[in-house]
Amino acid sequence: MAAKQPDWEAIERAYRAGALSLRGIADKYDTNEGTIRSRAKKNGWLRDLTAQVRTATKEKLSRNTSRTDFTREDEQIIDEASDEAASIVLAHRADLGQWRDISSKLRLALSGIAVTEDNLGDFSRALNAGVDAQLKVIKGERQAYNMDADAGGSDSDELSKLMDDLSKEA
Repeated sequence: MAAKQPDWEAIERAYRAGALSLRGIADKYDTNEGTIRSRAKKNGWLRDLTAQVRTATKEKLSRNTSRTDFTREDEQIIDEASDEAASIVLAHRADLGQWRDISSKLRLALSGIAVTEDNLGDFSRALNAGVDAQLKVIKGERQAYNMDADAGGSDSDELSKLMDDLSKEA
């Protein structure tokens, strides 16, 4: 049985969109990172739509629309990549809402505990963990809702790192 050939048109669109790393594209399309790099160089693919994908993602998240001059293929690549990125951010927002609920439950539980010499150490650790979780939720929500948007850096990378940190501490 012959090995399945990768979908090179989809790989090119993902490459040009610039939303995924080469490793991410290779994993998604079950091929080799080096093969993608070679094909991109051979065919002159450019990761030229990254900024437009980010802009379109932010527009979709804020419900603003605007028209710019792109080719039909570029528009399709931007649309597909920004749809995917927007769905990830929306999922992060939902997850952060659940973490907010958990953090609030911990806060309420701690407020009802009488602190004694016997439980002071456990109470202090729980309090520190609760405050840390709350601060991370607040920071994650501010990023997910673009409240602290800055010109540099990758919001999705920072948000993903925060979600990883929260899940490790749960």
